[in-house]
This record gives sequence, C-alpha cells and structure tokens, in this order.
Amino acid sequence: MIGVFDSGYGGLSVLKEFVKLMPEYDYFYLGDNARTPYGNKSDEVIYEHTRQAVDFLFKQDCQIVILACHTASAKALRRLQQEYLPLQPDSESKRILGVIIPTIEEAVEISDNKKIGIIGTKATISSKVYEIELSKRTNNCQIFSQACPLLVPFIEENWQTKTEFKRVLKRYLQPLKIKQIDVLILGCTHYALAISQIKEAIGRRVKIIDPAITAAIKLKDYLGRHKDINQKLSKKGEIILSTTDDVNRLKDISKKLLKVDIKNIKKIELN
Repeated sequence: MIGVFDSGYGGLSVLKEFVKLMPEYDYFYLGDNARTPYGNKSDEVIYEHTRQAVDFLFKQDCQIVILACHTASAKALRRLQQEYLPLQPDSESKRILGVIIPTIEEAVEISDNKKIGIIGTKATISSKVYEIELSKRTNNCQIFSQACPLLVPFIEENWQTKTEFKRVLKRYLQPLKIKQIDVLILGCTHYALAISQIKEAIGRRVKIIDPAITAAIKLKDYLGRHKDINQKLSKKGEIILSTTDDVNRLKDISKKLLKVDIKNIKKIELN
C-alpha cells in the first residue's frame, strides 16, 4: 500500500494524480485537518506531527509514504529519513519520499529565461529548501520565493472564487511578476485547488508546475526502478481516506476532486 500524507485536503490533488497514473495500486490517504495549517508552526512541531502521521501510515501496512505536504517535506523529510526510518522494523524495505526535489528538477528543465518563482507557506519559504536543491543542480537559474500564509486558510474554507481571495493572491504574486519569472512552482498542495485563479493572476506567459502531476510521474518511474519495493505493494485498486477532523467534509471534498465516491473513510487520532 502507498501512503499519502498532507496537513489538510490539498494532498488529495496528489492522490488524484497517483490514481490516474497508477490505478492498480492500493492507497491510504491521511489528512491532519485538525492541526492544519503546518506552515506557521515551529520546526519541532512540524517534525513531530509529521512523524506521528508517518508512523500511523506504516502501521497500516504502507511500504512507501509520500509527504505530499511541502512544509513537511521541507522541515521533516530529511530528519525522518536519517533518524526515524532506520529504527523501524524492516526499515530497508520502507521509504519516505517528498515532493520538492522532483518539482525543482522539472522547473529547471522547462524554464527558458531561468527565472523561477515559488509560492508556499512561511515554513516552506523560510527553509530555503528550494534554493538549496536548485543550487545542487544548476548555477544558471534564479529562484524568487514568496510566502503566502493566507492562501491555505482561504482554500480550506473553499473560498477560491471569492473576491477577497483573488485580491490577496494578486498581491502575493505581484513581486514575482515584477521579477519576470517564466515558471511558477506551486509550493503547497492546497494551491492546486486554486490553480485556475493562480493562472489568471500570474498571466498566460508563466508556466505553472503542479507538483502533484510531477510527483505521480516520478513515483511511477521510481517503482519501475525499484522492483523489490514494487513487488511488496498491494495492487487491488483500493483507496482508503482518513482525517484527524471532519469525516463528512473529507468525503464531500474527495468526491468532488477524485470524481468517485470513496466508501472507506475514517477519523483517526495521531499521537
């Protein structure tokens, strides 16, 4: 089983692309909606919340856990890989993967003027993880980052089409437009749920990278190259959804986004 973790509902956009590209696999989705957003929390709190989520998913027989949350990927992934994972039973056959590195690789590949913009939570942007990973791959690109702390609360309330959201979004994107970026990375899974509004605000000239699509392509490639892990993944086409908050709301949002009515939805507690 493949585990997908996000701090809220945004990770459903990643799950959607996984199911579209690899429908034969079993998936267990966990949204920590009771404690979202992660972007304004301390590094230690983000790590601990993420560790609890990963631990839960491993106990559900997930062999791979994807941190769909960019904040968790930026602030907790490396520590989980280096400190937590080696202590787990059968750790050599388990993996914890993030969404940031595949996104950076695609951005470098498709940028023409080598000016890349990134929008994300305060925690993701302050980590400078995109700048760090970019510097490992090229010295020919510039990256311009913009923290957008108000977007996740708006999106969690399904306010993407409201005037207030569009006004705030326009203000956040203006500095990136001034820099004349030609690629914009959506550095938070929630943002994919407002992609039409973002396209309108940033302009047609800018290519937008949806990390959900990139993550799906890269995961399929990864499983193709790691036959030993792939063989251990169950393949019945089953989808299980879980949340730390309102089950009914998760059901409604998942039905709209995934275009299927998921029957197996659970409320869980993390500790």
